[in-house]
Amino acid sequence: MPTIVPAQEALARLKEGNRRFASHERGSDPFLSHTPLAELAARQSPFAIILGCSDSRVPAEIVFDQGLGDLFVIRVAGNIVAPSQVGSVEFAAARFGTRLVVVLGHSQCGAILATLEELQQPTENQSRNLQAIVDRVRPSVEGLLATDLAMDSDELVEKAVRVNIQTSVDHLRHGSPLLEQLIRDEGLVVVGAEYSLETGVVDFFDDGTIS
Repeated sequence: MPTIVPAQEALARLKEGNRRFASHERGSDPFLSHTPLAELAARQSPFAIILGCSDSRVPAEIVFDQGLGDLFVIRVAGNIVAPSQVGSVEFAAARFGTRLVVVLGHSQCGAILATLEELQQPTENQSRNLQAIVDRVRPSVEGLLATDLAMDSDELVEKAVRVNIQTSVDHLRHGSPLLEQLIRDEGLVVVGAEYSLETGVVDFFDDGTIS
């Protein structure tokens, strides 16, 4: 049977791990697990699911100072939510009993920048695969271009990053009958967070559902 870590405890672990990372207090071997490799080969019990961006500067295990087997990590440009990402979250939550899901975006996200640029000046003959990412981000950020934020590119990107994270959080909370059931009956919690490339600090700005 998997070891089920309550969402509140899992969130506390992530926050403490990020504190160590941002304070340069990480161990000499951050991937050294307390669980023997033979045991990890036979089973896994990740205490948190991280849906993060593919950006090379935001590896979840390092940012949260965790080891092998601790996190179930899904990475995709722009931390977007498509069916395969929902299915991956469903798999880990149902199979391993993981009770915390974190949508982890980050400052200066390239996928957000690319989407805003595409909306302002469309590219001819765009790759349909890249366009699929833009189309996933578009509903979150398109409305911002009609506000005063359009006059301040830095503030626009900062707000767009947050809105895109929240959109992914909402999608996971309300776009899957299985996840909705786990949230309602089994203590699953989905929160949003943003990693600062400048400071190394993760800001959990949407964890009010944890009591």
